[in-house]
Amino acid sequence: MVNQTYTADVLVVGGGTGGTAAAIQAARRGAKTILVSEFSWLGGMLTSAGVSAPDGNELEAFQTGLWGAFLQELRQRQPGGLDNSWVSFFSYDPRIGAEIFANWVQELPNLHWIFGQVPIDVFRQGNSITGVRFADFAVTAKIILDGTELGDLLALAEIPYRWGWELQSEWGEPSAPVDFNSFTKKYPVQAPTHVVIMQDFGDAMSPEIPAAPNYDPSEFTGAWDSYGAETFLNYGRLPGGQFMINWPICGNDYGQGLGRLIESDVSRGEFIQESRWHSQNFAHFIQNQLGRRYGLAEKVFPHTSTAFALHPYYRESRRLVGLTTVREQDILPIAEGRVASIFNDAIAVGNYANDHHYPGVQFSLQPKSIRWGGRWTGTPFTIPYNSLIPATTDGFLVCEKNISVSHIANGATRLQPVVMGIGQAAGMAAAMCVELNCQPRHLPIRALQTALLADNRSKTAIIPLFNLPPNRSDWLHWQLYYLNNPQAYPDSGYCPCPSENEYPDSAFDKALIRESNCFKGIFSRLDRQEYRFAVTAPAAYQGQNWQLVTLRSHIDEQLSAYPHQQLVTLWGRYNHFGNWLLVEHLNGG
Repeated sequence: MVNQTYTADVLVVGGGTGGTAAAIQAARRGAKTILVSEFSWLGGMLTSAGVSAPDGNELEAFQTGLWGAFLQELRQRQPGGLDNSWVSFFSYDPRIGAEIFANWVQELPNLHWIFGQVPIDVFRQGNSITGVRFADFAVTAKIILDGTELGDLLALAEIPYRWGWELQSEWGEPSAPVDFNSFTKKYPVQAPTHVVIMQDFGDAMSPEIPAAPNYDPSEFTGAWDSYGAETFLNYGRLPGGQFMINWPICGNDYGQGLGRLIESDVSRGEFIQESRWHSQNFAHFIQNQLGRRYGLAEKVFPHTSTAFALHPYYRESRRLVGLTTVREQDILPIAEGRVASIFNDAIAVGNYANDHHYPGVQFSLQPKSIRWGGRWTGTPFTIPYNSLIPATTDGFLVCEKNISVSHIANGATRLQPVVMGIGQAAGMAAAMCVELNCQPRHLPIRALQTALLADNRSKTAIIPLFNLPPNRSDWLHWQLYYLNNPQAYPDSGYCPCPSENEYPDSAFDKALIRESNCFKGIFSRLDRQEYRFAVTAPAAYQGQNWQLVTLRSHIDEQLSAYPHQQLVTLWGRYNHFGNWLLVEHLNGG
């Protein structure tokens, strides 16, 4: 029985990475917004799913919008900093991430957040979605956004969506299969992971982790053989001696009966329970192999089993059939280039490699990785606004992994920073549709792009350029220039602007240097984008040999030109667990 009906300009259903960003942006733009989430934590993959060592958009130039603001907040709030793991440059306590999102929501009087609710039905008028019913209330709104983890509103509203693989004959994607087979049937989507947080108890003995049903140690045998136990644990090391266990090699990815995720509430519940048991069994295996020093973390997540994430980390969901579909070709580098082609209606950027997870299977994908800043990163690409809009339904946008994207390309568009950018753009678009009294498909794209670029709280890049960090005075000029002249977008991903080191250091740069430490040593070039550093000072590190990496374009330029076997003075942050120095500033000897 519906006891109450709320009305709003914008309704966001789902408090994941994209839904949270969408609600915050819509409310900041001035729309009366309601956000309804299943869980008591906001942020999805970044928090409630436990993936607090995110991938992608790590380069300084791509740390924009709400993603960049989130990183800035983490740097201020996370004791000891974010250099804790080797899988990510940003690893943090998920409780702090959840606190940031809750604070952002609570500061907006026009944003009403309701948690503990899932959608049950939708209201329609003709081809428009006008509202959503929950267990004991309903919400009607001018624009409704699906921010659920698995695209649940798409199914409830009977909006056409995709689930599973597309063949090469569909769009000519180079990595797509020619025919359906037993592999595509077994894994219609990528496998989720139910993240568990483990704790190093040191000399104290941790409580024993019991085996869950269906324990089979052979499933995990060899999980870290190619790395060693210490390197394995440091993959997702978090502050405070904790470890994010989200391990793909004979680890806790779970892909048994993936179709159950969209069959019924009961079958989804069964899958979720099994995925959590699978992670419990992996934790049990780790403890048995490495000792009772390692146990389940305490009081991390806000429910009874405090070491287990509130829900699985879903890598793929139902995918909208939209006005434009992002294909593999749209995320791959153009011939002889280091960037993908840009969409004219670009509203978000990503750069992660195309990464697919199928337990026990190595699936070959067309490479899109590049060397940059002394390490591997990914080819930048853009997300088109039209991939958020249903082909035939009005009053509705998607803002999560559920955009109109192929199964193959989803491996790159699913990452947390990209989804946060998609959410921010969807929230801005929804609010502007209310302002202009228009449907999402009729919103002037240039007005949306300009609003995102000029947002007074969290301006966001929509044209990826390696050498254009957001603190530059000419940032907006170059973003607009390539929007207006897309044919001029450089294959290299570098705009023809002076290097940052030709400008006086900004307050942003000085803050980075203040947070860094000074080191002296001998610089060595092992390859064009591979650098080592033999430390001579300070004395505590003398004789150690580190990898040099950077996220800053002008430092990348300096490292690429620095003479081999020369003395150099560097300012940066040493990551013991990755054995690298993240360089923020450098001088000659």
